[in-house]
Amino acid sequence: MKFLSLLSLIFIITLSSCSTVRVASDYDKQANFNAYKSFAFYKPGIDKAEISDLDKKRILRAIEADMTAKGFTKSSNPDMLISIFTKTKENVNIYQNNYGWGYGWGWNPWFWGTGYNTVSTTTQGILYIDLIDASKKELVWQGMGTSALTQDVNRKQEKVNEIVAAILEKYPPQEN
Repeated sequence: MKFLSLLSLIFIITLSSCSTVRVASDYDKQANFNAYKSFAFYKPGIDKAEISDLDKKRILRAIEADMTAKGFTKSSNPDMLISIFTKTKENVNIYQNNYGWGYGWGWNPWFWGTGYNTVSTTTQGILYIDLIDASKKELVWQGMGTSALTQDVNRKQEKVNEIVAAILEKYPPQEN
């Protein structure tokens, strides 16, 4: 019974770790974040992001929705410019599944068992969201989120929304 509860605990931890977004942020401690009320997207920076135009649209929609929900206004004369940058990397996971029964260490004629290896790859995406002071043209805040990506077209916007929300949860920065 203990084995089943341990197995279910491991399964829950594994399942929850697959859907998480790891985030970090950095900011200019001299910036007055209360002064920023409006935003616009910084097209030259966004154009450099090496992802499909469809994924760019998904990210920008999610950022706009989140910033609007925080009380910011999209403007043609903004206080803040928003740019994005992306990276991807392939993670190769190798699982060794060795099981069986036997006796003692080393070679033993009474040992029986079988083992197999499972190899899988996942694509991990890193999204950087840069907030730039529009008048000074200086970076004032940067958020980064890392998460496994999905190839399922029906889930892409949901996954992008999750990543963007996790990153922008750290904005505006809270003084400790």
